[in-house]
Amino acid sequence: MSDAALQDTPKPDSADTGDLDLDWLTLEDGESIQWASTPHKYSIVPAFIIGIPLSLVLVGIPILVGSYLQYTNTNYVVTNRGLYSKRGILSRDVQQIGFDKVQNISYSQSALGSSFGYGSVDVSTAGGSGVELKFRSIPDPASVQELIAREVDDREQGDTDAGAHADDVLDEILHELRAIRRELSDDEGDTSVAGVQNSGDGSATEER
Repeated sequence: MSDAALQDTPKPDSADTGDLDLDWLTLEDGESIQWASTPHKYSIVPAFIIGIPLSLVLVGIPILVGSYLQYTNTNYVVTNRGLYSKRGILSRDVQQIGFDKVQNISYSQSALGSSFGYGSVDVSTAGGSGVELKFRSIPDPASVQELIAREVDDREQGDTDAGAHADDVLDEILHELRAIRRELSDDEGDTSVAGVQNSGDGSATEER
């Protein structure tokens, strides 16, 4: 899939990221990419609208160059474990949030973004103050928001199933402990009865 295709028609369930530079991304064992993208190519249109006329007096050239470099050096990634954001031209600013910390996900689109098919996804975390991570000007933000919500739900369901399994194991252990306790109690009772019988026989012998 070409970079343009990835930008214009993003597939949140696709991991085809061959055209993206993801050397900065380090995945854990068992972690896989579900979606990855740069900002939408049309998101730099406003900078070009302003920068091209100003380039006649050289003022617009830094605007054009800066916007393009920011576009090409920004990556957003969703894996089956969490969210990643990488920004920066001369240096890298990488953010990562695990799905276990995600509290709220929302997306927004400006009038221009709605026309060209891009918008932003905001992610808030439990205990955080406001938006902790923002995917800015990404293609099809509604689908990406849905993907993140689905991954969060799957993780919560997995945690619930793991908790239920742990409860079942604990119940089995308690059942075994109760069975062992009953067996020990029965053995102690049999020993006490045998001791009383032996004592009775000894008394009878002494009377004779």
